[in-house]
Amino acid sequence: MAGRRLTGWIVIDLDATIITAASKKAGAAVTFQKDVRVSPAGRVVREHHRVLSMLLRPGNAGANTVADHIAVLSDALAQIPGSSAAKILVRVDGAGATHGLLEALNTTRRTVRYTVGWKITDADEQAIAKLPDGAWETSLTQDGSLQEGYFVAELTGLNTCEGWPEKVRLIVRRVRPSRRPLKKLTAFEQKTGWRYCITATNIRHMWGIAGSSHSQFLDVMHRSHAGVEDRVRTNKAMGLDNLPSVSWEVNRGWMLAANLARDLDAWVQLLALHDIDGLADAEPDTMRFRLYHLPALRTTPAAVGCGSTPPGPGPQRSPPAGNG
Repeated sequence: MAGRRLTGWIVIDLDATIITAASKKAGAAVTFQKDVRVSPAGRVVREHHRVLSMLLRPGNAGANTVADHIAVLSDALAQIPGSSAAKILVRVDGAGATHGLLEALNTTRRTVRYTVGWKITDADEQAIAKLPDGAWETSLTQDGSLQEGYFVAELTGLNTCEGWPEKVRLIVRRVRPSRRPLKKLTAFEQKTGWRYCITATNIRHMWGIAGSSHSQFLDVMHRSHAGVEDRVRTNKAMGLDNLPSVSWEVNRGWMLAANLARDLDAWVQLLALHDIDGLADAEPDTMRFRLYHLPALRTTPAAVGCGSTPPGPGPQRSPPAGNG
């Protein structure tokens, strides 16, 4: 992130997705279409992309339901050895900006760093208006180079953030709006000609990461959370997108099996294929075509038949005549 490697840190990304139900299933709710929602998915995002926890929810479940976020996060942290002493970073989109989740992240025995999306209020826009031009700095790309035309600034202290943790920091980012979001701009954004987004975080410093307290780094680190969308897509390709039963419990079991398959796929790539071009970050379809179908092709029908024995090496030759 920003040209730095988070050595020693465990990064957990939480996200939600919707699975469209092709037939009547328990928990499917009528929104704009019948769907079953899987939410949120806790994942470790570093060299490997494991699914630590997942919760199957009804299709009409709220995106920012605090109890669901806490349940998934608790299950994810329980799988991390020594989580009370581990260096953990949790990233969530705007659905995670709730008092309950942020308060649950840190206890007297555990300190977790986090970045979450933040819904901009009128008070935030008033605070942004107070920022001098010199407060804005050019943002960074994931390789650490400057991202011209995009700017970030520290907003902490310019608004009160009443009711939120005392150590929360607000990092604001501004970009020139494209044509698509023009209709969604607020009056303040239309006046300034910029589109704004805010990230909330409790990070003052990340041990072993130089410059981790800077607003530029915090901005680009939170933006890399978007990579979890690829992990969701990959999970769906491993079977999660096809819930097989009308039974809620059967579909929960299917969800677990799909996550196990994705974990095995991730570990194969990490341990055996990390230095092989085309397979280290291959999609599931590529892995199936180039690797996983090979054992089936190499196995003869006789070898897998019930009670059968594998074919021998061929006809035996008679020993030579004589005293030998």
